[in-house]
Amino acid sequence: MNISVIGATGMAGSATVTEALARGHAVVAVARNPQGLRTHERLNLQSLDVTSSDDPTSVLTNTDAAVFTIRLAPGRERLLAPATVRFLDAAASTNTRVIVIGGAAPLRSPNHSEGLVADDPVYVPAEWHAIAQASLAQFKACREHPNNGWAYLSPPALLERGPAPAPTGEGPPTC
Repeated sequence: MNISVIGATGMAGSATVTEALARGHAVVAVARNPQGLRTHERLNLQSLDVTSSDDPTSVLTNTDAAVFTIRLAPGRERLLAPATVRFLDAAASTNTRVIVIGGAAPLRSPNHSEGLVADDPVYVPAEWHAIAQASLAQFKACREHPNNGWAYLSPPALLERGPAPAPTGEGPPTC
């Protein structure tokens, strides 16, 4: 399978690249500055800033599926939903399925059954409010987009790297 990972240098993106390569897939790792990524025979590095006027269609050529996993620097959060729409437009034009690794904001709060995680200060403190609202806008943009070839993954509000798994002597599971 040919997989494009947009945001390949971030936490979720780099983990996705690593896992896809371990499972034998060919990967196009897309980032503003992908040069820091390691090399691999099935890894193609491409530079793209999804918040600019760059056309994302080129990174989707010959792609079976794409993983869109970007987080923007503080102060740039408002660009997330428009960048997602442009990416979904490109995916529709290339008939590429997309997994959007978004945020926890659209999830229902366990503390308030009618409220969202974005509105619950237990899960989203004030300093995370801007990114939570951007995540909510991104989810809304996906739901309103005419391309229905996407899935939105909402990780927990606090997503951090865990400890590396202990080696088992076995290879990675295969699909």
